[in-house]
Amino acid sequence: MAYIIVPALVILCIMVVVSLVRGVVAFLQTTKIDLETGEGETATDMQLAQNKAMFARIKYQALAIVVVAILMATAR
Repeated sequence: MAYIIVPALVILCIMVVVSLVRGVVAFLQTTKIDLETGEGETATDMQLAQNKAMFARIKYQALAIVVVAILMATAR
């Protein structure tokens, strides 16, 4: 069972890091757009992308916690 769960945990951890980086990049682009043009429609689109990436990070973290709980429950 651990042969399946551990790779799933590694994949979920990688997905957490990727979504975190995407959210931070969207945040930095939003800040750059705000500084160059002021708040406009483009900044709103980038803020939506940032929120989407951060929500994905939370989902992947929750799944990783579930996988760790399963791994701990099945450990002897």
